[in-house]
Amino acid sequence: MDISAGIQASLAGRYASALFELAAEQGAVTAVESDLETLGAALAESAELREVTTNPELSRKAQSEAIAAVAALLGLGTLTGNFLGVLAANRRLSAVGDMIRAFQTIAAAQRGEVTAEVASAHPLTEEQLNALKDKLTARQGRTVKLKSSVDPDLLGGLVVTIGSQRIDGSIRTRLNSLANAMKG
Repeated sequence: MDISAGIQASLAGRYASALFELAAEQGAVTAVESDLETLGAALAESAELREVTTNPELSRKAQSEAIAAVAALLGLGTLTGNFLGVLAANRRLSAVGDMIRAFQTIAAAQRGEVTAEVASAHPLTEEQLNALKDKLTARQGRTVKLKSSVDPDLLGGLVVTIGSQRIDGSIRTRLNSLANAMKG
């Protein structure tokens, strides 16, 4: 498995890599990825859950019990639940969000996918998203998964980010460039 050095060098990347290897051995990569998406959504929605994962005043035992209850409530698989237990025991729950993103990156790389983040001034239609996905897939030479967001400050156009590449076709950037050119 070829994982970028940047992911492997980070704490979150090392934990995510270990989880990915265990999931691959058990043939459960898709299930674990689904579990982590569920957990990520729960973290985004619940301030209390974020507090449990980041509060240094909670004991390891209290964090372990709380995260085990959350795993059961969310219906997470055994491997994911055990992983969360290890994180609680090692006082690493505060980095679980980064671990989720690292796992998703590793899994996508294994499938030959790349994720493109697309920001637009107005919501894009399904047809526009599909056309953009097709063009980016042809340009990248591998399957592109889109994550779209709306940023009214762009005024118009798109900003597409794929890894460290950024394609900025926004009207805001064009106007700023024009203003700088006029200043001389």
